[in-house]
Amino acid sequence: MLGVTEKLAQARGELTMQKRLLMNIIDSLTEEHPGKRLANQELFLKSSVTNDELIEKLESRARELETQQKKKIAEVLEVRRFKEGLEKLRVEAKAQFIKEQEKLEQKEADEMAAISFARKMTQQGKAEIASAEISRNG
Repeated sequence: MLGVTEKLAQARGELTMQKRLLMNIIDSLTEEHPGKRLANQELFLKSSVTNDELIEKLESRARELETQQKKKIAEVLEVRRFKEGLEKLRVEAKAQFIKEQEKLEQKEADEMAAISFARKMTQQGKAEIASAEISRNG
């Protein structure tokens, strides 16, 4: 994109220089003595066709480069939007992963608590049975 922008600036610069050169020639012709002015005006008019063609080519080139520049800008914006979309998806995927990990950790903690509770109940039940047998036998 930088290359297109540089070429566009160069084409615009050349176009401006060419137009300024023609304006300077016209201004200098108006300041000349009438006898000398006619000969110079004739020369200017003969070369004006070439100058007009050059200006038209430069303007056409500038329009072409402007179109290219707009396309490049659109491409850059599209890539930027795509990158931002990917970043958003990455953040969402990370949040989802953390949420799932937290659920797994909670499930594991719940299972451990249930197993611990079941062991205590089993041990307590065995202790009560043993105590009851001792009371019966005792």
